[in-house]
Amino acid sequence: MPLTKHILLVDDEKRIREVVEYALIKAGYRVTALCEGEPALDLLRSDPADLVVLDIGLPGIDGLELCKRIRAQGPTPVLFLSARADEVDRIVGLELGGDDYLVKPFSPRELTARVRAVLRRTGASEEPRGPAAVKAPRVLCAGKLEIDPERFSVRWDGHPVQLTATELSVLSALYDRPGVVLSRAQLLERAYSTDIHVTERTLDTHVRRIRAKFREHGGDPIATVHGVGYKASGT
Repeated sequence: MPLTKHILLVDDEKRIREVVEYALIKAGYRVTALCEGEPALDLLRSDPADLVVLDIGLPGIDGLELCKRIRAQGPTPVLFLSARADEVDRIVGLELGGDDYLVKPFSPRELTARVRAVLRRTGASEEPRGPAAVKAPRVLCAGKLEIDPERFSVRWDGHPVQLTATELSVLSALYDRPGVVLSRAQLLERAYSTDIHVTERTLDTHVRRIRAKFREHGGDPIATVHGVGYKASGT
């Protein structure tokens, strides 16, 4: 039997909490629903979540600040909920480490699809476990870079690099085909689930964040091919 994934929901609107909690429980997840940010941080320390569904407009600590604090604790994926549909707000959320962004109002079916997609990108999907499901470790190595998607581990020259689930998916998609230049459309197709609408600008935001994290360790695993797209650099 598959293991039940734990979803932490943080939203100050009671009706939203009720709808989202019902939809996720019906989809087979264990859900903890909270209305404020501080208790969420405490809960993540005692009962880690596989994914956090996070409203941006929270009282006290808003969702953007809460996401930064969650990121400081570890790589837990974050799916933002927001009443603000402006692309600038979406980009800000992704820049702070969000893995996806869903605008209110939304359908419970779409939310559930987004949750499944993010969990797939983390390697935490609800696939059966057991002898029949065991796979050989798939570690991607190139120069100073080592990517172990199964363990959600990335290293550059021996130094751990903390990526979000989506950032890891983008990087893995490039290194699955080393030396091949992928257009933005091709990279979107490989790195994101097909049931998620992601713009090329969103992809560029993730690439920029990946590069910034690696440059802290003196490297850059992605090469831009101007007018075409991106490829793995591995140098």
